[in-house]
Amino acid sequence: MEKRRAVVSVIGKDQVGIIAKVTNVLADNNVNVLDISQTILQDFFTMMMLVDVTEIDSLEVLQDQFETINEEMGLKINIQLEDLFKAMHRV
Repeated sequence: MEKRRAVVSVIGKDQVGIIAKVTNVLADNNVNVLDISQTILQDFFTMMMLVDVTEIDSLEVLQDQFETINEEMGLKINIQLEDLFKAMHRV
């Protein structure tokens, strides 16, 4: 079976627990992190993750769980398939 990969992007004010909360959602859904990059620009936290979503039927389930964190922490977390991300951003 061919691997399906997705990009998770996280942007918001830097605070304790961002990485833990995002990776807990991924771990709870048996999603493996393939690559990760994070930066703090002044007070802003940015993180991009490439994840394996081969076993996930719908990314909406993950996005819904991220929405809870978005509301709790004032973040913007998105997940989209790698192909769609590349098409949108011409990476």
